[in-house]
Amino acid sequence: MKSLVFSLLLTLFFTLSGWAQYLLIPMDLSQTDHLKAYGVAYWSLKHGVNVEWLLNYRGGSFLIKNFPGLEQECLIRGVKTEKVDAATVNQIYATIEQENMERVLLEKAPKIAVYTPPNKQPWDDAVTLVLTYAQIDYDKIYDEDVLAGKLSEYDWLHLHHEDFTGQYGKFYATYRNAPWYIEEVQVNEALAKKLGYPSVSEEKKAVARAIKQYVLDGGFLFAMCSATDALDIALAAEGVDIVDVPFDGTPPDPHCQEKLDFSKTLAFQNFRLYTDPNLYEYSDIDVPPSFAPRVRDPETDYFTLFDFSAKYDPVPTMLTQNHVNIIKGFMGQTTMFDRSKIKPSVIIMGEVENTNEVKYIHGNAGKGTFTFYGGHDPEDYTHAVGDPPTQLELHKNSPGYRLILNNILFPAAKKKKLKT
Repeated sequence: MKSLVFSLLLTLFFTLSGWAQYLLIPMDLSQTDHLKAYGVAYWSLKHGVNVEWLLNYRGGSFLIKNFPGLEQECLIRGVKTEKVDAATVNQIYATIEQENMERVLLEKAPKIAVYTPPNKQPWDDAVTLVLTYAQIDYDKIYDEDVLAGKLSEYDWLHLHHEDFTGQYGKFYATYRNAPWYIEEVQVNEALAKKLGYPSVSEEKKAVARAIKQYVLDGGFLFAMCSATDALDIALAAEGVDIVDVPFDGTPPDPHCQEKLDFSKTLAFQNFRLYTDPNLYEYSDIDVPPSFAPRVRDPETDYFTLFDFSAKYDPVPTMLTQNHVNIIKGFMGQTTMFDRSKIKPSVIIMGEVENTNEVKYIHGNAGKGTFTFYGGHDPEDYTHAVGDPPTQLELHKNSPGYRLILNNILFPAAKKKKLKT
């Protein structure tokens, strides 16, 4: 009885004082900065405060018990909030219970690693751009760290636009005399030699296998653009020479295609390699191929997010939270995935309707998961080598960048037995 009286008095105090018990961070069209809203959720978790992710409620809003400094932090970051009391929260819960919505508890800020080379390259990375903009902490790691087993220290791993086949991004034809390309070859050859591998290709394939093991052991992997298909190609080509003379001094195995082992890949199967060093493409996973012109232009290029059941499929629902479900497309060395090359067990989350083009996929492997997202930069349609980085201050509400940040918070979700 005494505790009930105390609770009523506390509620009355909050009401009379104007101090809200909860802050709702809406993620619908009313939000002033969607990207930094994720940063506030992460900041709250870093302070030991749980966050409720309200899937499909107003664009995937966040609900946080008000604590000292939270309102001020949102104000500083330009994130819109709404003060709500316990009665309003109960109304929100009732709506979620009745609709295609779900509540997911985020409990711990994930420790994040970005796999990225130490030497400067003439292109940026959308994930590091948005992590920096959203003020989310991350560590940089590279081959020596991966092969030394340091991935086990992290909950979430992003792959920078790395070529795990050892062909230096298939830039040979266009950039082999460029200073940055020459430097990259020298740095990687020295590293492969230091680590005891006969070639960069074999060293990169070893890194790919270590990354796969990280997933099998329970890690969360996220990759964009060419890191997606290059990783799987490297896994399938274990023990097989698939690179030409400019990369390892020897021609590829003439039977390399037949020797690929698709049982070792994460997402793709039955793909055919392009081994010509002068061809800017790895395989036929990418559609349309990078050496062929796109028939659509930026004004008509869109992909659609699949509408999942929040209660029965909470994982893909988390990964597709957005304030719109049709998102403008963007290109990359690997722009889209050919539907026919995707393993049946993989979940398709974003696609160009009525085509064979898939943009966004997710799957399980061992105890962990992987999510692949085609394209280079969601707010720069073509993004050529040497282009300046995107200024996210101009794209605070980017739906394409939101998909990246959904993946950042995914490992923080309280694990529960799924219905499917």
